[in-house]
Amino acid sequence: MSLTVVLDVPPEVEERLRAGGTKIDHQFNEACALELYREEKLSFHELSRMLGLSHFATSELLQRRRIYVGALTMQDLEDDHRRLEELFNKDRG
Repeated sequence: MSLTVVLDVPPEVEERLRAGGTKIDHQFNEACALELYREEKLSFHELSRMLGLSHFATSELLQRRRIYVGALTMQDLEDDHRRLEELFNKDRG
């Protein structure tokens, strides 16, 4: 299923944007998707799919736009540390 959104952009604004080489459809889609991600309404995977980008390309885009959502918490780090210790101990045993 696909969602189609209609934007009411004044003709002179659309003309100016198009004349400047702006891919309006793409730019509005990207802006909407990034805002939904920033509001934590989209997961990273959903953002990637919505934009048609790979994991790495999505990460690069977020870095360029300075969007940092869901940063690691101390609990995340402690859980990762515990898992690594379990893995290392399993290999030794």
